[in-house]
Amino acid sequence: MVLVLIIGDLHIPHRAHDLPAKFRKLLVPGKIQQILCTGNVCDRETYEYLRTVASDVCVVRGDYDENTSFPPSVTVVHTPIRIGIVHGHQCVPTGDLDALSAIARQMDVDVLVSGHTHTFQAIEYDGRFFVNPGSATGAWTGLHSSDPTPSFALMDIQGAVVVTYVYQLVEGEVRVEKIEYRKEVEAAKPAVAPPLAQSNSMYSNTSGGFGPSGPGSPQATQGVW
Repeated sequence: MVLVLIIGDLHIPHRAHDLPAKFRKLLVPGKIQQILCTGNVCDRETYEYLRTVASDVCVVRGDYDENTSFPPSVTVVHTPIRIGIVHGHQCVPTGDLDALSAIARQMDVDVLVSGHTHTFQAIEYDGRFFVNPGSATGAWTGLHSSDPTPSFALMDIQGAVVVTYVYQLVEGEVRVEKIEYRKEVEAAKPAVAPPLAQSNSMYSNTSGGFGPSGPGSPQATQGVW
């Protein structure tokens, strides 16, 4: 089992001062193995805070991130699940499932995580699973006439099953919803074991990154500031 935090569109300090206090109480160190962030972190302090929650942090560059070292996309593998992460501003029209599906096919992933809309979504479409964690701070966006609901998601990855829990702050209270996705996996064929065991978790990005022949699962975006 791998527990992955899906978070993004924080826009700190430009559109929000901080994460909601009730979210901070939930995000305690030692429970989450990996963080996948859809971008628009915006300041170094927030990035460093995420690294206190989990040391393995993968961040893609949002349209308001000034840090050019964040890649535009990232692929993470938790065998047999392949997860792609993009900010979402590459998707036209914004949030369109057909456009997101095209990105997922291009990245060859089972799960595509994206942001930009500041609205939570978790839906199976065209044989793949699409997750948008929304804005963790409920930051303002011109896409909505009202303030977005603060939200983030946790993925509990158990082999070919991905159980996603969405946490939303509604009228001062945290509400949790559960969504499950199951990848159809073909029966494994007998194979000769390699001389050296490889990690089940791999990381790559558009600048090369890590893959099956790389040095293993890295601490993905450490030292980017």
